[in-house]
Amino acid sequence: MFKKILIANRGEIAIRIIRSAQELGIKTVAVYEETDKTAMHIIKSDEAVCIGAGPRKDYLNIDRIVQAAKKSGAEAVHPGYGFLAENPLFPKKCSEAGLVFIGPPMSVIDDMGSKVIARRIMEQAGIPVIPGHPPLPPGAEGEQQARAFAEQHGFPIMVKAVAGGGGRGIRMADSLGNLMKCLNMARSEARTAFGDDAIYLEKALQRPRHVEVQIVADGYGNVIHLGTRNCSIQRRHQKMIEIAPANLAPDLIERLCRDAVAAARAARYVNLGTVEFLLDETDRYYFLEVNTRIQVEHTVTEMITGLDLVREQIRIAAGDPLSVGQDQVQLRGVAIELRINAEDPKNGFAGSPGLVQIYQSPGGHGIRLDGAVYQGYEIPQFYDSMVVKLTVYGFNWNEAVDRLRRALDGFNIIGIKTTIPYYKEIVSDPDFIEQRFDTSYVDSHQHLLNYREEAPELERIARLLAEINARGRNPYAEPFAAG
Repeated sequence: MFKKILIANRGEIAIRIIRSAQELGIKTVAVYEETDKTAMHIIKSDEAVCIGAGPRKDYLNIDRIVQAAKKSGAEAVHPGYGFLAENPLFPKKCSEAGLVFIGPPMSVIDDMGSKVIARRIMEQAGIPVIPGHPPLPPGAEGEQQARAFAEQHGFPIMVKAVAGGGGRGIRMADSLGNLMKCLNMARSEARTAFGDDAIYLEKALQRPRHVEVQIVADGYGNVIHLGTRNCSIQRRHQKMIEIAPANLAPDLIERLCRDAVAAARAARYVNLGTVEFLLDETDRYYFLEVNTRIQVEHTVTEMITGLDLVREQIRIAAGDPLSVGQDQVQLRGVAIELRINAEDPKNGFAGSPGLVQIYQSPGGHGIRLDGAVYQGYEIPQFYDSMVVKLTVYGFNWNEAVDRLRRALDGFNIIGIKTTIPYYKEIVSDPDFIEQRFDTSYVDSHQHLLNYREEAPELERIARLLAEINARGRNPYAEPFAAG
């Protein structure tokens, strides 16, 4: 087992990795940019290395991170999610420097990172894929091929970046004129986000459900699945709510999980990964992509299996076999995760950076919080807007929803706008309660944005407390006027 690992990430996922490393007796090294020097992951780690002024660019600097790992004496590097997690050059550079990359091999990240290559591998393995078109050449020739595809398959059509991920570089066209615009926009987004403007086409499914299967594979040929997750509630192709297991017929779940394991074997997968599918209204499913990293929503799988997925990642990277076999995996209950972000849903989910004046969180049975925010923390504008991940567990769906409602009421976050008021509307919505949702849910439930703003008296109390604290007086040591 490793003695020390470097975590090439920030925020809640860095803290999450630190916790598993601590349980394994492994020392951790954090990296940070100057613009992120008040982040909690720096405090939680055993060591911290500043890798540059930032913002964001140094978290993407492979050479600096590898240098920090070597200088600190780390033996392995965990990428978390986002940033460099799915950049195949990162494991290559780690290997060249004598470091172990805690994730899949470079070849797997490379193949699965190309949506076109991934589709071809799955087709050869007999896994159903959505009808699509290979990468389009730029200019007039590409436009001509796109028109021909539209004539053959009809609208709507998805325009996707070959190197895409995280909902970026994706556009849906519902007409020929719109298709031409989407080609240009998707190319531009892909070039900015991934440094690669290659795009391809897929026939769009109408109101699909987004279901994924967690898989784990070791270096000895063992591959297992850890059940399903429903990630259909999304905005702009980015997930907001994740549920495990997906509410599907047992035989359908069995087929999805079987094909996910087959997909992992076809890709020669090692370590943790997620095979994602889209389901149409007839329950016919199609391969979407493979995410070659730990995902934000891994917490719901951990809640219903009792397994520590980060611990499993580290053990596999260290050369250990899987700690459990498929027959030992037991799924119990229901877990739901919400991504609580510093955003203003009423303003198109615009970011809401600023000072967290008051931060109080819920607790109790079946509630898990994964976050990196504290009272007095200044949420910077440069990074991901996530404040905390709330995951609840219940014996069944109804119990989980009731617990989720209680947990949301238990938050008191003042100083920034968050998505909590919006989530409170969702968890009371009849369609959500009856599990009638697909990827169109957010757009088709615009009325849920008509929530009441947080009580103004809370803001007034927050300002008063800030003034008292600024004068160096303890508000609990003496009474103070609220008026």
